Amino acid sequence: MDYSKVISVVYEASKFVFSKEIKAVNKDGNPNDFVTAVDIAISDFVKAELKKDFPDVGFVTEEEREHAYAKKSFILDPIDGTTNLVFDYKLSSVSLAYQEDGQVKFGVVYNPFSKELFFAIKGKGSYLYVVENGLADLFNVGVENYTDNCLKVSDRALANSIIEFGANVSDKSLADLSFERGKRVYKNCLDLRRTCSSAIAICYIACGRLDGYFEQKLKPWDYAAATLILEEAGGKSCDFDGDKLPLDRNSSIICANAVILEELKKLVVG
Repeated sequence: MDYSKVISVVYEASKFVFSKEIKAVNKDGNPNDFVTAVDIAISDFVKAELKKDFPDVGFVTEEEREHAYAKKSFILDPIDGTTNLVFDYKLSSVSLAYQEDGQVKFGVVYNPFSKELFFAIKGKGSYLYVVENGLADLFNVGVENYTDNCLKVSDRALANSIIEFGANVSDKSLADLSFERGKRVYKNCLDLRRTCSSAIAICYIACGRLDGYFEQKLKPWDYAAATLILEEAGGKSCDFDGDKLPLDRNSSIICANAVILEELKKLVVG
């Protein structure tokens, strides 16, 4: 797998974010779940470009799920934080993972507004590359040889931690339960945050800006890339039962530094 090619495609696709053709369209009649012309443009571009170099690798996206059990597949979220994008909140990302036999081998999450590109190769650490003048500096070194800005999670205890809180905005039937959990955590941590891009939030744990994150229901393309980045930075992730996160179905999720994971899980589960 040529990871430079994968990162290059994600970077080029992210330029659609700045298109003036952004239009919010209700998806499945749900006013809290948007899809934009940018989502579609990025998805089409990424699939077309990667198919040229990796024709035997399947795709898993919100619209294309038949390769969830494939031996090899890319798991794509063209825009994680679509509502943020619609409202010009500037906290959105393109998230892409590559998995083999159910194990994520590579993940990249790019926020084109901050120009922060998070990536990880399994077993080789996770890194933050700030795209100031394109990708030349990264590619000259080589993605597999890059060692600058190696990420490491915090070692803060829960009382001193900032926790990301997912409220399941696309399913407000979970609101009471979600906010009950949030209240329990809030009483035991320093503060809560609502970034509203799960991929960015998980990457923020990886680089120590946040310390934990939880949400009742999340789709695998929201977390597949970011959780590898987190784990390569020394963090941990699991579902509410403490089990490994699946790649073929929706799941509850808890992410944290190693210090607080179990304590956070107890508060979330109740």
